[in-house]
Order: sequence, then C-alpha cells, then structure tokens
Amino acid sequence: MSKNPFLFNTHDLPRRPGEMREYELTIDSHEELGFEVLSIAADEPIDIELRIESVAEGILASATVRTEASGECGRCLDAVFYDVDESFQELYEYVEDPRQARKKNKPGKKRPQKSSNKDLDEDLDEDLVRQMDGELIDLDGPIRDAIILNLPINPLCSPDCPGLCPDCGLKWIELQEDHAHAPADIRWAGLENWGEAQPPKGQ
Repeated sequence: MSKNPFLFNTHDLPRRPGEMREYELTIDSHEELGFEVLSIAADEPIDIELRIESVAEGILASATVRTEASGECGRCLDAVFYDVDESFQELYEYVEDPRQARKKNKPGKKRPQKSSNKDLDEDLDEDLVRQMDGELIDLDGPIRDAIILNLPINPLCSPDCPGLCPDCGLKWIELQEDHAHAPADIRWAGLENWGEAQPPKGQ
C-alpha cells in the first residue's frame, strides 16, 4: 500500500496548550482531486501554509491551500485553469491508544442506533471529530473538502462565453455574425442522398 501523502507528523509540537508551530508544505504526489470537468491533476503541486496549535483537547490545525485546477469550459470546451486559494481549520483529538484512532477514523464506520434525537445529534457530532493516530494527523479530508467543495461545477473560460453553434459545433466567437444554417425540410430528408445511391448508367 502506498504511503498517504497527506499524513503530517506533529512530533515537533510540545503537548502544552498554547504551543504553536508553522510550516510550509508542498504535496506533489497524489491522485486526481475534483470533478470530470474541473480537477486538480494527479501530482499537481498543492502548496500548504500549515499552523498547528496545542489545545486542551488535541491539536488545532489551520491551513491555507493553494494549487491550480484544470478542465474544460462548460460552453465551448476550451481548456480552463482555475486558481485554488482556500482555508480550513480542523481539531484533531488526542487518543491514548493509536489503535483506537485508526478504528475511529476508519471509513464507513456505522453509527449505533439511538433512541432520541438528542442522542443522535451527539453521535453525529462525535463522528465529525477527527482523531490523531499517535503523533500523526491526516490532512486528506480537510484538504479535499477545501478544494472540491469550492470548485465551480460549471467552469467557464469567460463569463460571457457564447459557446458552440448547435448545428455545426464551431465556436460562436470565431463565426461571422450572420452565421446561420438553412432549416432542414423533413419532407425531403429521405431523398438527401438519393443521387449518391443511384448506380452508374449502363449497369
């Protein structure tokens, strides 16, 4: 199994509330992040300004994430590039036994059924809290959320992009203003290729 590139070791941070450390990181080994029409390409550098602080409950991570997404315009299909500059803040709780951290952070963990709405709300909140794995914090989820949740679903090369001609597929911006196509008469549609289908004379 390949190493998770989003794991960060906090061993340099003293476990005393009020202690703080700052780092500048670049993650350039990762899978594609985003959507089919706009995404962070695999291994595209993701620059992170990270600050970690010791608090009573664990470690508070604050970060700014910068990278570039690429894709295609939703109207004319031209290549588009989108600068990503987002921030996040996450609390990672201390866990005495690292095995408990892996268990609590395991994807797909089912929530126990509760008998009251109050208990259910508390259970949901508990699942949202991230756990440390020994001295490691996993920045994968917060970085994905910061990037993917803020990418435009319908990227455009420009806000006023006119798109493509629906008949010939050429870009409107490259066509003459009087560009038009004669409407097809469905009564003659069956005879459009009639001449090509006739055998040469003498056969």
